[in-house]
Amino acid sequence: MPARNTVKEYLPNGYYHIYNRGVEKRKIFLDTQDQNVFLSYLKDYLMPKDLEDLQNQLADPTISWSDKAKIKKILRLNNFANEINLLSFALMPNHFHFFIRQKSATAINMFIQSLCTRYTMYFNKKYKRVGRLFQGVYKAASITNEIHYLHLSRYIHKQALQIHEGNIREIHPTSYFDYLGKRHTPWVQTDEILGYFSEVHPQLSYESFVIEPDDATEYISFPSLKD
Repeated sequence: MPARNTVKEYLPNGYYHIYNRGVEKRKIFLDTQDQNVFLSYLKDYLMPKDLEDLQNQLADPTISWSDKAKIKKILRLNNFANEINLLSFALMPNHFHFFIRQKSATAINMFIQSLCTRYTMYFNKKYKRVGRLFQGVYKAASITNEIHYLHLSRYIHKQALQIHEGNIREIHPTSYFDYLGKRHTPWVQTDEILGYFSEVHPQLSYESFVIEPDDATEYISFPSLKD
């Protein structure tokens, strides 16, 4: 796995492993609601805004003032649909993992700051606390090696799964079942990684890739990252 570090320079079209944990290693997700709120924020930031529809709703005289306030809030939110591709994720009790491809050099920093600030505000209000929720600046490792590229998605997914004798159970929120086609999360981009399996290793399924012990997949090689 890539070394733990903080990337000082971000590159356009670069791939990164982004991760952060709670201050003092405290839990940042205490219940299902916390997980769902965090996921809803991901959706807000990564799904394209339908500006025409939102403006039409604002102009609708039958819409309540409270609903209009929510729409205005959505319009004010940063949106990274054209800047960030989220390839995989896992939410653990006291930290999260993202595999991201950014299109511009500043996208990741703005995205993570927006997400973590908003979630901290939610968390502090709900649990009547003040101060930082996350432990310092998030960490980011640049992914430039094709082996790390494939194995990072595997590593992230295995963090959130319970695997026993080939049987898999999701125990923490993760994008793994999007990769199996059992769920469709529109803001998770699975095509790029799955394309490597269909084009380069059609005999190997992504599910088998994840289930196999670590030493059983070390031999797998893939072509260089696409431009």
